[in-house]
Amino acid sequence: MASSTKSTAVKLSVMTLAIMNIAAVVSLRGLPAEATYGLSSAFYYLFAAIVFLIPTALVAAELAAMFSTKQGGVFRWVGEAMGTRAGFLAIFLQWVESTIWFPTVLTFGAVSIAFIGMNEVHDMTLASNKLYTLIVVLAIYWIATFISLKGLGWVGKVSKIGAMVGTIIPAGLLIVFGVIYIATGGQNHMDMSQSFFPDLSKFDNLVLASSIFLFYAGMEMMGVHVMDVKNPDRNYPKAIFISAAATVLIFVLGTFALGFVVPAKDINLTQSLLVGFDGYLKYLHLTWATPVIAVALAFGVLAGVLTWVAGPSKGIFTVGRSGYLPPFFQKTNKLGVQKNILYIQGGVVTLLGLLFVIMPSVQSFYQILSQLTVLLYLIMYMLMFASAIVLRYRMPKEQRPFRIGRQGNALLWLVGGVGFCGSLLAFVLSFVKPGSISGISNGMWFGVLIVGAVIVVATPFIIYALRKPSWRDPNSDFQPFHWETPAATPAPGTADSKTH
Repeated sequence: MASSTKSTAVKLSVMTLAIMNIAAVVSLRGLPAEATYGLSSAFYYLFAAIVFLIPTALVAAELAAMFSTKQGGVFRWVGEAMGTRAGFLAIFLQWVESTIWFPTVLTFGAVSIAFIGMNEVHDMTLASNKLYTLIVVLAIYWIATFISLKGLGWVGKVSKIGAMVGTIIPAGLLIVFGVIYIATGGQNHMDMSQSFFPDLSKFDNLVLASSIFLFYAGMEMMGVHVMDVKNPDRNYPKAIFISAAATVLIFVLGTFALGFVVPAKDINLTQSLLVGFDGYLKYLHLTWATPVIAVALAFGVLAGVLTWVAGPSKGIFTVGRSGYLPPFFQKTNKLGVQKNILYIQGGVVTLLGLLFVIMPSVQSFYQILSQLTVLLYLIMYMLMFASAIVLRYRMPKEQRPFRIGRQGNALLWLVGGVGFCGSLLAFVLSFVKPGSISGISNGMWFGVLIVGAVIVVATPFIIYALRKPSWRDPNSDFQPFHWETPAATPAPGTADSKTH
């Protein structure tokens, strides 16, 4: 979450930016959830790419370029369009969503570590043990936090290596293994008689598929690099479409590769990726490599967590210093890292981890938290898409180095409208309990999602209402919004927002 997107002397090539996008978005942990759908999983991936991935990347690029010299990220984008109250909601949701997301991705990391052993039965038993999972989740998270406290230099080094070793290389291997397996006569466990188009009359079939939208989440962060590309109006869209196509291919082919070797009835949301790798390595007589793959995937999880520990927390810290968070949350260590926010974030993650004790199984905990993160993140995305459209009319003369559509607003209405409607569809579907989830009552499912979403959404409004002028850090260089300048028209709902 860079505070600025100023152009640098070094210009990124189309392929370099495309690879950066892929590294930021692609994660293998969600493949088992979609492998249960067989051939129709490809439909969901393509649908989500068209109505969410591409619109997100293009809209974020326009907004990032438009405010390339101003801090705030989504707070700036939404705040300029809808006022600071809505902007604070957007940045708060982005931060809290990532905080709630940590236990879900770290559960996958714990399972990866469990498979470092050479005894499959023992490994699977360990991976299903709630106490073991809790200990590993908290250990990895706090390691990531302490690395983050050492500054972005450490975070950058670990994240860069981890993305390659723990995500891109394993994804390529999984796909290659699948091709070799089928080409050499391996038994295909995927039901190839299924239709590419899913049975949309079965409403619950869409629920887990809606989580694909979160697979593609994060592309908006790459919008900060729009000014670092030569001829951004032409080359940035090229990079977006290349990375989108590659991302979809990785997800589709990776899901198929997993479905080839693991029967749909045996797929487990937290364990099946490792089980799939183990199956392929046994088939290829490379069982010695199972621990290597497990370590690589675990390292990839640590790298991904590092990026998100340091990113959204830095974003809300920057906003908080301009008067939206109490001074306690603005404290930094000697390196300027937002230490108190990281500690609070860690406390929330630890509390969520303790929920393992009352949840019926690791898998149910994983799924319900994943759905809650989808809900929260999609609210932020809907605000972002709506803001892009609103700003075309509130700031029509503002320079847009990257613009969706050379003339007029029709193309933005199409792109932003599709993204908003796609996000809204996924938001609604996320409330429906998947038929594949057992061991958790409907009451608990709806209770956690509804109560959790209401509490999270209400919190920033409460903080906003309680803010005081003394909260503003006198050293904050947060630039004023366009409607805060003399003779500007006040933004909707911001009559009381001109004093921080």
